[in-house]
Formats: sequence, C-alpha cells, structure tokens
Amino acid sequence: MGASLRFLAACLLLVAVIAAVDDVTRARTAGHAIVTPAFDHWARLAPATFSNAKAAVQRSTHPAVWDYGVRGVLQLPTWALFGLVGLVLAYAGRRKRRVNIYAN
Repeated sequence: MGASLRFLAACLLLVAVIAAVDDVTRARTAGHAIVTPAFDHWARLAPATFSNAKAAVQRSTHPAVWDYGVRGVLQLPTWALFGLVGLVLAYAGRRKRRVNIYAN
C-alpha cells in the first residue's frame, strides 16, 4: 500500500511541476504573473469529463456543492492543488521507522 501511495504522490508532484513550469513560461512571455486554476486546465484539456463531473455532482447533491465546494477547490492554482495532494499522499505512504524495544 505504501509503495502505491508513493508512486501516485510522485506522479501528482510531477504534474504539479509541469503546471508550475507552464505558468512560469507563459508569465515570462506575457510580462506579468499568470496563475492558471485547475478549473481552467480541466475544462480545456478534457471538456467532456469536466461537464460530466459537474452534472454528476449537481445531480447527486445540491447544486451549491459544485458552485461553492468543488469549484472553490478547483480555483486553486493547478500546481498548488496537485502539489498539496501529492505531498499528503507522500506523507501517508512514507516508510515507517522501526522502533526496537529492548526489555530486560
């Protein structure tokens, strides 16, 4: 279980680095800071899954859950969202230190 969490964390951290490099590259060419929210990346890269996820959340819960909950989280910068989730998974999948207890 730990190895799979560490692998998933590494993949998410890689996506975070790629998103950060994308934002920095676009900001250097534009001349001002550009921060792309995860919402925009998802809607641009996979519009069908985005609209399906939105419809599923609004159908199974109150529509305000999408508007104020899920969309609020998706307004975070892509690199921050994936980086945070990746760090949490890396912490959860870390190797535990063995503690040897000697009793006389």
